[in-house]
Amino acid sequence: MTLVILVAGTTNGLAGFGFALVGTMALATVIDPATAVVFMIIPILAVNLSLVRDLTREELRTCSQRFAPLIGAALVGTVVGMAVLSSLPTTPLRLGLGVLTLGFVATAQRRISLPEWSAGGIGSFAQTRVGMVGVGSISGLLFGGTNVGVQLIAYLRIFDLSHGLFVGVVALVFLGLNGIRVGVAGLFGLYPSQTVLFASVVAAIPAAIGVAVGKRLRMTASERSRRLVVFGLLTVVGFRLVGGGLGLT
Repeated sequence: MTLVILVAGTTNGLAGFGFALVGTMALATVIDPATAVVFMIIPILAVNLSLVRDLTREELRTCSQRFAPLIGAALVGTVVGMAVLSSLPTTPLRLGLGVLTLGFVATAQRRISLPEWSAGGIGSFAQTRVGMVGVGSISGLLFGGTNVGVQLIAYLRIFDLSHGLFVGVVALVFLGLNGIRVGVAGLFGLYPSQTVLFASVVAAIPAAIGVAVGKRLRMTASERSRRLVVFGLLTVVGFRLVGGGLGLT
């Protein structure tokens, strides 16, 4: 589990996203998916706290105001998603997580051209406050129940932010979401035991180390190599989840 957290943290530091997806999906191949989702909450919080520090005070203030409707709606959706997490059956959840993972890889890759709608190109309306509320609500619901936040990442890409600012904004959004998820998980009794909770807290250490390593690699690695590493990991994990959901692995 420590190795999974380190690899996921390095991936996030390298590409600016992927920690929750890589970490949760990899753990879900070997432990109960619902437990994997809850276990990753505190490490995700630590990772995003580390990344959001890269924003200047002015960027932090501006981005907080600009994306406030998105964050607020996502917070509400996240609480609802966590409320139904404990009632989700293991096998369909594992299969669903695998399909979502492979779907993200399919829409994010650049070798094969896909229709514009498949990549989340939903027009200028999505950038309005009303659009942010709609996207935030649905995305928060999915993130709260599965740790899958790729739909939020795809949405934020339409704002054409610089890579550094994009990484910071993604971290800001998920920092807010996971801050409330820690309390909600305890309130709803989602942690199977105190041991799992303690292990989750300890896992924040290798997560932060992995992010630091990934940040250093980001300065020397090309965009092509970054994408190859991230999408390669997600593809392997996605197929393992689908195979597990279908009873093939």
